[in-house]
Amino acid sequence: MRLCRHAQQLFVTVRDDKDGRVFARGPAMTIDNWDEIRTAYQVARLGTVSGAAEALGVHHATVIRHVDMLEGRLGVKLFQRHARGYTATDAGRELLDVAQLASDRFEQLAARIKGRSETVTGELIVTAISGIPDLLVPSIAAFQAAHPGLTVRFLSDMRLFRLSSGEAHVAIRAGARPDDADYVVQRFSQLPLTLYAARSYAERHGLPAGEEDFGGHHFIGSEDANARAPAHVWMRAHVPDSRIGFRTSEPAATVAAIEAGAGIGFMPVCQARRYAHLVEVMPPRPDWSSPLWLVTHVDLHRTLKIQAFLTHLKATAESWPQA
Repeated sequence: MRLCRHAQQLFVTVRDDKDGRVFARGPAMTIDNWDEIRTAYQVARLGTVSGAAEALGVHHATVIRHVDMLEGRLGVKLFQRHARGYTATDAGRELLDVAQLASDRFEQLAARIKGRSETVTGELIVTAISGIPDLLVPSIAAFQAAHPGLTVRFLSDMRLFRLSSGEAHVAIRAGARPDDADYVVQRFSQLPLTLYAARSYAERHGLPAGEEDFGGHHFIGSEDANARAPAHVWMRAHVPDSRIGFRTSEPAATVAAIEAGAGIGFMPVCQARRYAHLVEVMPPRPDWSSPLWLVTHVDLHRTLKIQAFLTHLKATAESWPQA
């Protein structure tokens, strides 16, 4: 979808990404039609007219009228109606992606304008890599307890949430330093990893005395042949490919495979301490550890809420166990 503004009017082209077919082309909307777009966005996000009406504080008839007017203006159906609610069509998803970006930008603008006068209330969205929630959650919970007006959303996932569009306010990332020009990046901590195996594996196969024994053991590695994490790079260089017989696409699956006795694999030291039936195969090494980064968007970095949280997180991280 392409939007451009001229003389307070939005010109819209809704195009199918697969075959280039144009669903609608503007001039379609004036700046006065933002309420209709915002309403359609809430319907797409929540899936029902009643949910959108509650979120917007309007009558459900207003929601239906706004959606109908917007579809009429564009000359294309944005939703499929069914018994359970509304589902966005291809054209609807194209339009609503842009509406979401616009909504996120407005929220960021409001936060930037409020600046240092902002209180530590509202929503705080924190995203982190898998493997460290055990360390982070107590710190986040303590911060929320000190600020009862705060709603926390903690997202632990393999995908990178976009700070530029408001998917997260603070990200804890591992590996190479993020280089986005709109991000404020601070060195945070280290995530020590080492090789572990289940006791059941050790009882069946024994444990390697050193790298020279790797050829006689089974290993759990990454599905991504180009994984950049230090531990994955090291494993590719030191473990024969034929011995990596179990591969996973995300850390939780690696942990499950180690627990099941499928082989020897890397785990964060802080996480492995929770499992009494795991055996440390080799002592942690500095070249296996991943640096952790605190990442915020430049527009929100100096707001009171973000600064207060970063200060709290850095202070509590000093008590984290180190390998």
